[in-house]
Amino acid sequence: MLYNNITELIGNTPILRISPEVHKLKNIELYAKLEFYNPFGSVKDRIAYGMIKEDLKDIKENGKTIIESSSGNTAKALQILAHINGITFKTVTNRIKIPEVKNILRILGTDIEELPGLSECPDPTDPNDPIRFIENMVSQEPHKYYHTAQYSNMKNRDTHYKTTGREIYEDIGTVDYFLGTLGTTGSSRGIIEYLTEKNPHLVKVGIIADKGDTIPGIRNVDEMHEVGIYEKTLYDDIITVNSLEAINGMETLIRQSGVLGGPTSGGAFWGTLKYLEEVDKSLSEKKTAVFVVCDRVEPYISYIQKRRPDFFEVETHKDTIRNLSNEELANVNTISIGEALEWVEENNPLIIDLRGNMAFRTSHIPNSINITDNYFEELIDAGIPFSNNILVMLVCPVGEKSNKFVALMKKKGFDAYSLEGGIVSWRDAGYPMKPLNLKKKEQAVI
Repeated sequence: MLYNNITELIGNTPILRISPEVHKLKNIELYAKLEFYNPFGSVKDRIAYGMIKEDLKDIKENGKTIIESSSGNTAKALQILAHINGITFKTVTNRIKIPEVKNILRILGTDIEELPGLSECPDPTDPNDPIRFIENMVSQEPHKYYHTAQYSNMKNRDTHYKTTGREIYEDIGTVDYFLGTLGTTGSSRGIIEYLTEKNPHLVKVGIIADKGDTIPGIRNVDEMHEVGIYEKTLYDDIITVNSLEAINGMETLIRQSGVLGGPTSGGAFWGTLKYLEEVDKSLSEKKTAVFVVCDRVEPYISYIQKRRPDFFEVETHKDTIRNLSNEELANVNTISIGEALEWVEENNPLIIDLRGNMAFRTSHIPNSINITDNYFEELIDAGIPFSNNILVMLVCPVGEKSNKFVALMKKKGFDAYSLEGGIVSWRDAGYPMKPLNLKKKEQAVI
């Protein structure tokens, strides 16, 4: 079939019936919308084109730069569309944690402004917000930039309403259950609003990552406040999956259905089954359910290897923050905020701040050092570079990630404590904080 422009290949992706032998549901027909068939490889191809196509002429004639906060698929699609239209593109982000994704953007020639240091640990005090950063840039030079603003732009929702939702209905008819992962939330919202018009009784389920966990393309509990398109009342239920469940779901899709979806798609599949397994038991007639396979597996190899080294015949680390037992997490050594200041003054512990570099530079506990949580995890895997008889206090924004690391350190014989409530509680208690003095180099930053 002949096409004259690559944009003609965006949309009209296939929908695949998942075999009951794979999903084990007796009363539900399960379908996967295969969005990796879009020309640039993901569901984001649709919104990238949808957000700019009406303004391409104006952007080009006025020499504007398209700017977006994206750590992967949206940036990739916007960059390609910008290139073929003779337009410049820039992404500003603090979320590129996967080397393959960054390298793909580099191959495409993307201008990446990567704001330093936001770690996987959610930080409500982090001043280094990329969306705010972009808004400041645009306000200072409004004629220079075209901000696509995927997190708040209703063209994101509209694109999926007009295309993805319609395609699903045209291919399989009435849908009884739609389960969608929540990132920008534009795809799930657009699809849901279209399918609800065809079936007012549609059950709508959002899938997010566990608190403090990281699944590419899926927000966790702590991050949903960042999403402007997100409409909480639209969903009948919100369920969580963790990163290992997402990879397990991905493995099933790949090995049993031949669907080369990545961790995001695996999270969608696992969350779908988690929800529908109980529903299926109560049904007496056939129902139809749909989830979306967002993109492919290849860009996430390092992410997968870190969590499932057995795939790659690499020795599995038995002790990681991802396989701690509930008992180990329940018995973490903590310092309450009420006793924290006196305890620090009396015991002079090594204080390790797990937050991002920018947040640390802005304010931190005096005499603390900064090792962002992702680097600290690597240090633990390699062997912590200090003696296990040194007293340590770990600090993160609200005490969640530090609890996990302390549980692991305790398991390895270290005398470590987690600050309850994290840096937020320390700050709110009015305890001393100071900015980084770069001239005196009083603190170390790793």
